Formats: sequence, structure tokens, C-alpha cells
Amino acid sequence: MTKLASTYAAEQEEKQRRASRRRRILAIRFAFWSLLLAVVASVLVYALHLQAKTVDAKRAEKERLTKQLAELKRQKKQMKEEMKRLHDDDYIAELARKKYYLSKDGEIIFVLPEK
Repeated sequence: MTKLASTYAAEQEEKQRRASRRRRILAIRFAFWSLLLAVVASVLVYALHLQAKTVDAKRAEKERLTKQLAELKRQKKQMKEEMKRLHDDDYIAELARKKYYLSKDGEIIFVLPEK
């Protein structure tokens, strides 16, 4: 097969080379932007995952602290009641008899083992 040395044939070959080169450049651009998009998407998904982990940890900590707060409020209420009772002389006397085995005149103390 012999090539014709015409300007038309040369123009067509040049046109095909340009089209081929343009397609190659477009393919490279597409690959570059696709890769860049994939990297950005990966970074965003990773950041979202980290934030979700952090939120879960904060929720667990909040739940723990809420339980602790409820326990502290319960203790505070008990202590306030104990303070009120400590102003009563009869309660103090009863407490002293129980804790320190003090007795009234003519009273005998029997200590029973706790179950």
C-alpha cells in the first residue's frame, strides 16, 4: 500500500493525530480528577468516622456523668436528712448508744451478730 502525497491526506493524518492527542489528554485529565475526587472523598469519610467515634465517646461519658450526678444528688439528700436528724437530741442519744455501746441508767446492751 502506498501513500498518496496529497495535502488532503496530510491534513487528515494531522487531524487524526490531534484527535488522538486530545483524547489522551482528556483521559489523563479524567483520571487525575477522578483520583483527586476519590482522595477527597476518602478524607471526608475518614473525618466523618472520627467524628462519629468522638460523638459516641461523648455520649457514653455524658451517660456516665448523668448517673454519677444522680448518685451524688441522692447522697446529698441523705446527708441533709442526716443533718436534720443530728439536731434532735433523742436521735443523737440513740446514735451514741448504737455506735459506742453507751447505755442509759439500768439499761443492758445486747449485741447481736449481723446476718
